Amino acid sequence: MNILTSQEQGRVPVTVLHLDGKLDGQNFHELIEKAGQVHAAGARDILIDAAGLSYISSAGLVALHSVALMLRGDALPDPNQGWAALKSMDRIRDGGIQSHIKLLNPRPEVIRILDMVGFTTFFEIYTDLQTAVRSF
Repeated sequence: MNILTSQEQGRVPVTVLHLDGKLDGQNFHELIEKAGQVHAAGARDILIDAAGLSYISSAGLVALHSVALMLRGDALPDPNQGWAALKSMDRIRDGGIQSHIKLLNPRPEVIRILDMVGFTTFFEIYTDLQTAVRSF
């Protein structure tokens, strides 16, 4: 998977992480690390451009969950704990809709996975970049 970063300016600065490829157990740490880098550099609102994301596994869901927790200031789950990290996703339900991380243009096959695990009720999904940026 490749991750490119760009900046957009709305009411607040928005960092866009453009994902290309598959987000799975082989590379999910890369998304968490990249989000950690931009967060450490001052990013507080992240838009995940998933237009190039062809597949997301349970490990990819853990990565999205981890980024959401990071932006809320919560402790991250240990991704090496497997099921424990997945089970900690219940914490996202406690926080309701995520206001500092949103998704842009996920493919139908990715939306199906997000919907299957209930993430579509916690992550706002947009099909237009400017509308997404203005939503922060």
